[in-house]
Amino acid sequence: MCKKMPKKPNETIKRVMDIAICLLGLPFALPIGLLLALIIYADSGAAPIYRHQRIGKGGRPFTIYKFRTMVRGADALLKNYLAQNPELAEEWRKTQKLKNDPRLTRSGHFLRKYSLDELPQIYNILRGEMSLVGPRPIVENEKEKYGRYFEEYCMVRPGLTGLWQTSGRNNTTYSQRVAYDHYYINNWTVWLDLWILAKTVPIAINGNGAY
Repeated sequence: MCKKMPKKPNETIKRVMDIAICLLGLPFALPIGLLLALIIYADSGAAPIYRHQRIGKGGRPFTIYKFRTMVRGADALLKNYLAQNPELAEEWRKTQKLKNDPRLTRSGHFLRKYSLDELPQIYNILRGEMSLVGPRPIVENEKEKYGRYFEEYCMVRPGLTGLWQTSGRNNTTYSQRVAYDHYYINNWTVWLDLWILAKTVPIAINGNGAY
């Protein structure tokens, strides 16, 4: 279990900034999201929104929302694929990602490349489960990869973007990802968040390190 940390004034500042930026962005995000939802449904024939359990602040589980990027039965497909390809199973073990993921739909490749699959997480931010900037939300079996830094992870809300995304993203190792989160949590300022947000935009447009 994670320790319960006392609320600090900078948490209020960060929360106000999250809400303000999300509300300003909603008039642009809503029509884009509706268009993407229609494309996803036409491509996959499945519900455009995908829900998954992640670990949030305080170690509490929450439901994350994403645009669907995978085919139906993706979990079973991954299990069989990794069983037949030991070298890819090792890649998955190290990073929880695959550069050539067989589960992705045609629209899913596009959404992943430009990080548009994360757009529904604005809802998570407005609900107070996530922040615009912070460590990416992890699943249960990733806790051990954080080791002694898992307590730090639990001190903050997971983020839509973060220092890891602006520093190589999937081109980095998992230990580097943890190191970026460790630095961010211990050196947070409003200016650091604004710098990360500004840097995220061109990276998302270029699709750097995303798959």
